[in-house]
Amino acid sequence: MTSRTSLSGPWRACAVAWVSISLMSATACSGGGTPTPGSPPAASQSPSGPATPSATPTPTASYKPADATGKAQNVPVPELPEAAKAETKEGLEAFARYWFQELNFAYETGTSSGLESVTSTGCEFCSNITRSLKTNYAEGRWLVGGHIETPSLSTTFESQADGQYQIAVQVQQTKISYFDPGGSEFRKPTPPSDTGNVMLAAFKNGAWQITALHPLR
Repeated sequence: MTSRTSLSGPWRACAVAWVSISLMSATACSGGGTPTPGSPPAASQSPSGPATPSATPTPTASYKPADATGKAQNVPVPELPEAAKAETKEGLEAFARYWFQELNFAYETGTSSGLESVTSTGCEFCSNITRSLKTNYAEGRWLVGGHIETPSLSTTFESQADGQYQIAVQVQQTKISYFDPGGSEFRKPTPPSDTGNVMLAAFKNGAWQITALHPLR
């Protein structure tokens, strides 16, 4: 997964008000102010001010998944949910889902900075993933597929002696194909997978961070 590595994104209108100014009819006067017989009344006018052009909505670039012709485009960047900012059972679960969304983004785009910002450098398995993604995206290469879903996760939310929490996560990933700049596959595809994983996370300085990830084989 990559658009930040593999484990592959809003509109307004304005209303214009028109103000009409009514003018009283002007009557021609002669001598003592009596209107000239037979003279037609002056026509009423309702001039309007210059029109203010309505704003044209700016189109939002459409998301395009990667395929054999090129990389994914305009991939939505994951946003940390508010719930994931609390040291609670719900917060840990929300954060775990968010972490895999960042991983999915890395697979789709090759950009792993968001993933790395919420991952401890001590997570060896995590580092192996980001290294592999950077290699597979080097020199204009890209991935197709590798989409990640986390259909289930659970935690007892019991803090260990070292302050870490454990959470079990089911991870499903679609097949991954690897393409070079010429559009040819430069390595054998990775088949789809459905695995259980044990994640360890710690809440430090007001934020969650993944400290370890252990796939269950």
